[in-house]
Amino acid sequence: MFTFKRQIFGFMDLLRFKKMIPKRRKALEEGSSKPLAKSYRVNETAHVLHPGYQKAKLVAIKEETADTKTFSFETERPLYFRAGQYVTLSCNVGESFVSRPYAISSAPAAALDNRVNITVKKCGFFSGYLCDEAKEGDVFTLGDPSGDFCYDGVRDSKTVVGVAGGSGITPFYSLAQAIADGSEDCSLVLFYGARTEKDLAFKTELDALAGEKIKVVYVLSDEARAGYEHGFVSAELIKKYVSGDFTLMACGPEAMYRFLDGEAEKLALPRRRFRKEANCVGVRDVKPATYSITVHIGFETYAVKADARETVLTALERAGLRVPSKCRAGGCGFCHSRLVSGEFSIAGEDKRRLADAKFGYFHPCCSYPDSDMEIVVPKMQ
Repeated sequence: MFTFKRQIFGFMDLLRFKKMIPKRRKALEEGSSKPLAKSYRVNETAHVLHPGYQKAKLVAIKEETADTKTFSFETERPLYFRAGQYVTLSCNVGESFVSRPYAISSAPAAALDNRVNITVKKCGFFSGYLCDEAKEGDVFTLGDPSGDFCYDGVRDSKTVVGVAGGSGITPFYSLAQAIADGSEDCSLVLFYGARTEKDLAFKTELDALAGEKIKVVYVLSDEARAGYEHGFVSAELIKKYVSGDFTLMACGPEAMYRFLDGEAEKLALPRRRFRKEANCVGVRDVKPATYSITVHIGFETYAVKADARETVLTALERAGLRVPSKCRAGGCGFCHSRLVSGEFSIAGEDKRRLADAKFGYFHPCCSYPDSDMEIVVPKMQ
């Protein structure tokens, strides 16, 4: 590379500048004629780890409980994920393009063979559609594995205490399989809460996985049966089965989280040792109102009607717009959009970066319209 050195006398700089072109021509003539690489290993690796959206064909449906089903998909490309992560499943339902995140219930190793399972409890619009209308052979759009509700050997204790409620069992079932096949190096004590024995999904499979590194404690709230704990997963119950250092991980409904917040204080856990998987933002309890949203996506502009009780993202999906989304809880920033004008309210904690808040960006997945709005939304790649 040519390095230009400033001379004491200005005319010397001019002479050196005049010689620059011949020197560059000589360097090009002496250079290698070998063609430049068309791709680089780091890019190839990134594409494997983050394949982007792909088609996934529904190949099997299994009923787990009266209101819970497992859906098995055949993917175009292998998926690489950690036990506890989720994927985004999307499809057209009527005139709407609907997308929801679901925790992966299969083992990470199975995804290398282009197979991935999600387990869905019938609750909400899209989950109801899946449970009632989806059939084998249907083709969906599948997003990258995402989320950080995973065991981390640097941050977490070697013992993970899992608390699962309802369909919150799915990430822990994936973790249990990963521990059993040796791809995760930790122990799991799983407290699985349900109303009745019939509401327990994967019980046969979990019992088969139980061993030295996996222990499952079933907790029933609405019935007392031999071999089961009764009530709720309390600090006292956790101490009955666990001693020493551990990481507490919880996945379930918000009511369970509120109860566990108080129990975690009794356990005197450091903040880093208690993690909860975020739930999707739902309908807010306000007076009904309808607003107009002007949406810019690339070079296209759309006019969308929005219900004040639902998020901006839901309004966009109801209008049939294909827009990016992942966690639907305001945390990942994947739906990051720019507010041109208008007012909105955020569900729960404002998880935007400080720069986003300063320069007028927001997350449609957790923001409710409080007036007419004009927004710029990125394309779904």
